[in-house]
Amino acid sequence: MFREIPGGTFRMGLSDAELSALRALDEADASDNSLECFFAGAARMRPVREVRVEPFLIARHPLTVAQIRHWLPEYEDEYAESDGTVARVTDDDLDALVEALPFRLPSEAEWEYAARAGTTTFTFRGNEIPDEDEILDVFADEKRVAASENAFGLAATGCANELCADVWTPHYENAPSDARPRTGDGLRVVRGGGADVSPWQGCDEWLLLLSAFRSAYDMFTAIRPVASLPVVGGR
Repeated sequence: MFREIPGGTFRMGLSDAELSALRALDEADASDNSLECFFAGAARMRPVREVRVEPFLIARHPLTVAQIRHWLPEYEDEYAESDGTVARVTDDDLDALVEALPFRLPSEAEWEYAARAGTTTFTFRGNEIPDEDEILDVFADEKRVAASENAFGLAATGCANELCADVWTPHYENAPSDARPRTGDGLRVVRGGGADVSPWQGCDEWLLLLSAFRSAYDMFTAIRPVASLPVVGGR
């Protein structure tokens, strides 16, 4: 099921306000779990810039094992608990799946714009540390999927490690002001992954849920496909 995302302009990246709020949380934390390692790598989510995004369609949630088998009938997933859970695609199947899909991968800008859904906070829920129970095993039943939707109707954004079309670049310097992906050779960008490191070990894995969080593709990834809106009137 796809959701239609309206076009618009947003501020992409980890903002000064988000950084300040994170530092406040860090200073208030009485444990030894400092966020200094995160702050040291924050440059890869900056500088913040204004990006224009055209309307597009994006899947309500990442593809499940059953959905991937529609295009790759022999697909097996060692990470999935059932056919109805989100697929974690590895190198062995990734290229074949991307080639077989009649859809495309989202650009990094499209992904963040859709995940934020008009918000400017850590996640669409606000600037609080998310409750682990809210994001883990979200596909256990439809009620939990619906409860995880943001204002654009997208479920579980940030929970799975989702692949984008962009090639990994460790910053936003010279990035385009529209939502085109940055192309080239190398690893692709992934977004999210908060549920992929379950159970949390108290090492601030919740930071993976941040709308601005980004990293390079590593071991496995989920796929949330995107499609262009039909052209009205044949133009």
